[in-house]
Amino acid sequence: MPVQIGLLAFPGVQQLDLTAPFEVFASLPETEVHVIAARLEPVRSATGLMLTPTLTCGSCPPLDVICIPGGVGVNALMQDEAMIAFVRHQARGARYVTSVCTGALVLAAAGLLKGKRATTHWAALDLLAAFGAIPVAERVVRDGNLFTGGGVTAGIDFALTLAAELMGRSVAEATQLALEYAPAPPFSSGTPQTATPDVLATARARLSGSRAERERIVAAITAPPSPRTEPSPIPHPAPR
Repeated sequence: MPVQIGLLAFPGVQQLDLTAPFEVFASLPETEVHVIAARLEPVRSATGLMLTPTLTCGSCPPLDVICIPGGVGVNALMQDEAMIAFVRHQARGARYVTSVCTGALVLAAAGLLKGKRATTHWAALDLLAAFGAIPVAERVVRDGNLFTGGGVTAGIDFALTLAAELMGRSVAEATQLALEYAPAPPFSSGTPQTATPDVLATARARLSGSRAERERIVAAITAPPSPRTEPSPIPHPAPR
């Protein structure tokens, strides 16, 4: 029986969050990799690439691996009750519950990260604590059957790590070699710790709009319920 792997697609998904692990998973033997969305209509990614779903949430079989990518569309996804219910439902039976980048916020909104070590994009890492998660600034973090990847390109590291768990290290290493994954970036600005202050300021400015909206959404989701107020008693007419 092939391993059933599903990656969620939604408007505003960061395409590399989805396509990078898809490439790794689809290169593994005995796997079926699905792109799942609310409908079978093409989904526009955050950078404009159109993605074609292969299954709807309603037609999706039980998954061995559920993976939630990130992107600006996560802001709406965290508030989508139907999608959150789908994620919870699949997570209950999955062997591995996973995310890439800010997809971790969706897992958190579904209540799946409480007390768990997890990572996400550096610009959203601190938001995980509001959901009761334990933020960890690493490329890939495992806590039991929960695997979370850092921002965007960390999706490859995440997928290869999970591939080793699913198929063994030799298969994962052969997949890495076939994909010639041997990163040698031209600049050392890939993390807030290694970027220069001006580069970091530029990146924060670019992300500030989505970050502000995300803060508002997280605060609304995690706010304690308002105390119920008892209705005022209906006054009875005084006896005549």
